[in-house]
Amino acid sequence: MQHSREVMAPPAARRPTRLLRDILDTSEEFEQHVGRTLSVNATDLEAMEHLIMNGPLPPTELSRRLNISTAAVTSVIDRLIGVGHVTREQHPTDRRSVVVVPNPRSVETAMATLMPMIMGIDQVLDEFDEAETTVIERYLDRVVTIYRDQLPEPTQVLPEKG
Repeated sequence: MQHSREVMAPPAARRPTRLLRDILDTSEEFEQHVGRTLSVNATDLEAMEHLIMNGPLPPTELSRRLNISTAAVTSVIDRLIGVGHVTREQHPTDRRSVVVVPNPRSVETAMATLMPMIMGIDQVLDEFDEAETTVIERYLDRVVTIYRDQLPEPTQVLPEKG
């Protein structure tokens, strides 16, 4: 007896919902472009994003933010050092610790890639009056809430067994 497997078609969505899907897809493509520009993989790019946005971080904090083990973050840091994007430096207040410091040239390269996109998106809002902007904000706020509501509670990275 043969079993037929019907593939359920996604429900028809309105154009704004389809456009959000396009934004997500394009955002992923753009992130890959930034990764290629910096010659890093997705995890290393995420680490760079944390360092660019927050400045130097201890490896344990980077591990927590990436939700990966400390052994895995060591590999990430080693790869980023290998391509010249970060350095390990002594922690400014704890001589027993180190921090991962982004290379200013790497930050500049990343920002040169990101800022035209960020500013271009922001400038689109100039095309709308205050009432329209309020509606856009409300819609996007609700979309973000729905996404967040679908996420499981954050998990803790388990300590490595030694």
